[in-house]
Amino acid sequence: MTSSSPTRAGFAAIIGAPNAGKSTLTNRLVGAKVSIVTRKVQTTRFPVRGVAMAGQAQIVLVDTPGIFTPRRRLDRAMVRSAWSGAEDADAIVHLVDVQAQLAVGEGKAAGADKKAVQDVQTIIEGLKGAGRQAILALNKIDGVKRERMLAVAKALFDTGVYSEVFMISAATGAGVEDLRDRLAGLMPEGPWLYPEDQTADLPVRLLAAEITREKVYLRVHEELPYAATVETTAFEERRDGSARIEQTIFVEREGQRAIIIGDKGQTLKWIGSASREELSDLLDRKVHLFLHVKVRENWADERDIYQGMGLDFDV
Repeated sequence: MTSSSPTRAGFAAIIGAPNAGKSTLTNRLVGAKVSIVTRKVQTTRFPVRGVAMAGQAQIVLVDTPGIFTPRRRLDRAMVRSAWSGAEDADAIVHLVDVQAQLAVGEGKAAGADKKAVQDVQTIIEGLKGAGRQAILALNKIDGVKRERMLAVAKALFDTGVYSEVFMISAATGAGVEDLRDRLAGLMPEGPWLYPEDQTADLPVRLLAAEITREKVYLRVHEELPYAATVETTAFEERRDGSARIEQTIFVEREGQRAIIIGDKGQTLKWIGSASREELSDLLDRKVHLFLHVKVRENWADERDIYQGMGLDFDV
């Protein structure tokens, strides 16, 4: 695009089954970290808006929680949030893990793969019901032969809910630039919605909490499935230009508190150090981070926790 081209700005929702790579794709499109990425499924609990620039177009990416069959109130709130993020978008990208699709098709699937394929079908039915078309993006193509990818692409495209197909690797960036350019062309003409150098509209207190929550999952992902959340309780700009941040990690049981603290406090120390280092880079200043771990048995059923994450409690 030349500088004389009209500016464009709009919203693109990235939907998909848990662990399809939505957060990785958002971060890749933006060129900066705006959404936490862990090996755990369901780490994105609320839509995170990342801002990607492509020539004169600004694409506001809505990275949604994974769409799956909900069981708990938190699950229902996350799925409702994902669909609402897609409803008003100018473009929808349905990200599909091609390797899970192939594993199921060839009878080699583990339970997680079977669940991912079921979730893809749930999304297809949801798109049909909403009368919306999406861009199909087959992710995790690394090492997959082209003819096998094409077979998966055709089977999904024949459902009638997709306008076009892209084959990408969010992890390596393969094919992502083409997808970004296509999204740019789908954005309506109009002024940019954010300053050119802004990568996300997530409040800094919330982003800080998300980064610490990522470190919790990275360190204790085996022992602590989904029983923890993080809240930034204080954020102070200091005279010397540094930031003082206090956060509380809430868990549901005393045993989980012991896991996060670790032997002689070593686990909590690692979480704090890793989070502090990333926050310092992100905020471009020295960060003083103070972490506390508290037991709050029913945090997943408390209205204020949902409001803080931008989720609907009444689902």
